[in-house]
Amino acid sequence: MISLLLSSTSGRHLLTLALVAGLVGPVAGQSRVSTSAAQFLTLGTGARGSALGHAYTATVTGADALFWNPAGASRITGGGNRGSLFLSHSEWLADINYNAVGLVVPVTESGVAGLSLAQLDYGRMDVRTEAFPEGTGETFGSSDIVVGLSYSQPLTNSFFIGSTLKFVRQAIYDMSAQTMAFDIGFVLVSDYLRGLRLAASIMNFGGRMQMGGVNSRIFVDIDQTNEGSNIALPAQLETASWDLPLAFKFGAALPVISTNSIRLEVFSDANQTNDNDLNADLGSELRFFLGSVNLDLRAGYKDFPLDTSDSHLTLGGGIDLNLSSIKLAADFAYIPFEKLGHVSVLDIKLFF
Repeated sequence: MISLLLSSTSGRHLLTLALVAGLVGPVAGQSRVSTSAAQFLTLGTGARGSALGHAYTATVTGADALFWNPAGASRITGGGNRGSLFLSHSEWLADINYNAVGLVVPVTESGVAGLSLAQLDYGRMDVRTEAFPEGTGETFGSSDIVVGLSYSQPLTNSFFIGSTLKFVRQAIYDMSAQTMAFDIGFVLVSDYLRGLRLAASIMNFGGRMQMGGVNSRIFVDIDQTNEGSNIALPAQLETASWDLPLAFKFGAALPVISTNSIRLEVFSDANQTNDNDLNADLGSELRFFLGSVNLDLRAGYKDFPLDTSDSHLTLGGGIDLNLSSIKLAADFAYIPFEKLGHVSVLDIKLFF
């Protein structure tokens, strides 16, 4: 049915694309780079996806799919385990820690529910003022957090759908902003080209973020010409509100070599956000089947062809061990930055 619709409306689609291109052209110079809040939502969560250069939309399964494409949470691979637990720790730049946990459990004959949480902790910093530039002796903290509730299930043997409702919060000192957001994703597993997989996701569709708190409260004199007026009326500063980094991704995963001993797959994602230019993420994974143990080597290149990023190359690997009805896995990613050092990510996974 899809192919019939495409063929019957191809002329109109081409005309629509031409009109859109003509309308977009005049405003192409109006860049929206770095004009959204909650940028931590664009970080790669987990070692495998990070090592593949974020080209993970079409291949992610298990509990870490809650952070990339919720449709993958119900996709069964390998030993046929439907439940999974995902723990991730990232040592980011400037002593920033990024931690995440995800849990997927079967709730229907084919559907699964998921619970996810991720936190970016900036650590404690000294309070500095004009009068005390070296610090007042006080400290303050800053952190970002997202909590999600997901559901995913196969609609057919080869088509999967999933969605996530999540709460997003950013806080610094006594100020904070929060909103709700929504993710939805699809995965199609085909019989062509040794099992080509196609996927799409829309991430972070939701409200706007606006900072508020005790530090936005001030006291004013609304009538400075009247000496008898109250000079300390409480008022609230109105801060600007910002969109979330809405992202649309289309991904493909293609097995290149598949034998009883090795498997080589390549991955690609087209990534468009509301605050950045269209770019592509590329990745590859070489898996060695060693009986009950599997070994993976991974490499990726993200944000192609943008030249504004300090880091494009990603590397990593993983190992998993099948123990009768459960499977244990560990993954590692290394992301070198040209000027800022490097980022390392470590995951532990349990499939049951």
